[in-house]
Amino acid sequence: MALRVPKAELAPELRESMIQQFGAVFEPAEVSWHNPQVVEAAGEFGEKVRAWDTADESLKTFAHMAVAAQVGCSWCLDINYFQAQNQKLDLTKASQVPRWRESEVFTPLERDVLEYAEAMTDTPPTVTDELSERLLDRLGPAALVELTAAIAFANLSTRNNTALGITSQGFSDACEIPLVMGPGSGAAPSA
Repeated sequence: MALRVPKAELAPELRESMIQQFGAVFEPAEVSWHNPQVVEAAGEFGEKVRAWDTADESLKTFAHMAVAAQVGCSWCLDINYFQAQNQKLDLTKASQVPRWRESEVFTPLERDVLEYAEAMTDTPPTVTDELSERLLDRLGPAALVELTAAIAFANLSTRNNTALGITSQGFSDACEIPLVMGPGSGAAPSA
């Protein structure tokens, strides 16, 4: 897939900050910089989402990766797997998210979270009362609200990147365990 909008020249301070933090400039920022307000708003909201701490970080990361695998956003899979390594999350589990239904590494709660992420991503959404009730019982209302908002943000990000033709930048190549792909997945971990 090729970029559907050409890259714009980022503000030097933003470019330098990304290179310092991640060793590269994020392609989604370069493509979207044609409208800096969009990049800034998405970045601010993303920072707020990452700062929430009621729901377990691994559940939110795995949920984001499940959305990315379903939508086909290889960039989101790539960066979230890289972030999972940096946050010292279980890389074996993170690497298996794209094929979570076939994998035996996930707990029942993690499976419900991954199912919830996919159900929220379906068009129209297919979230059931039973699944919501199971999550509410185990997570509580505050964490379920947070998880739901984090999954909604993942849908915004993955669909934006996919529509603009943005693909993996190879961040996950630095991870010790390879990221696997699910059956029939259109998303590849590296471009």
